[in-house]
Amino acid sequence: MGKIAVIIPAAGKGERFGGGERKTFAKLDGRLIFLRSIELFVNRDDVCQTILVVGREDMEEIRTRYAANLGFMGVQVCEGGEHRYDSVRAALQTVRDDAELVAVHDAVRPCASKAMIDAVFAEAAKTGAAILASPLHGTIKRASAAGVIDATVPRENLYEAQTPQVFRRQLLLDAYATPPE
Repeated sequence: MGKIAVIIPAAGKGERFGGGERKTFAKLDGRLIFLRSIELFVNRDDVCQTILVVGREDMEEIRTRYAANLGFMGVQVCEGGEHRYDSVRAALQTVRDDAELVAVHDAVRPCASKAMIDAVFAEAAKTGAAILASPLHGTIKRASAAGVIDATVPRENLYEAQTPQVFRRQLLLDAYATPPE
């Protein structure tokens, strides 16, 4: 398998994350979630680069409180943008030329297993792109604009996209060369 650069976006506002704290500094069992997510990748032989993307408002705290830890782990810090697209695009500018694949993994998803990561990395190496996804198990409803249930949607062949999402580096660079509409 080729070399993989991992981008870990942590610059978002965390609107879907909920809670009173910024998601960048949320903790799980007393430890920062973003550090737990980074640890999934930094000691892998196939990962050549790890980039943590944080918002402008968090850069100073990251530098003063966590620079030593991140430096010890070999993690680069990059300033992100207002939207995930902007953050990933900023990090792509720092991806090493020898990285064949680029994985994007949310900073607040520390529970991916080694087997899951191995599988998505292997599939991306084979096909050029792969994402981690889980089949939907809940009952899915479609509602009208008024909030009235119109239908129960069959869940067969429906998946919840997760991360990491892995792409051939040039494929991702080409996709980000054109701004979203």
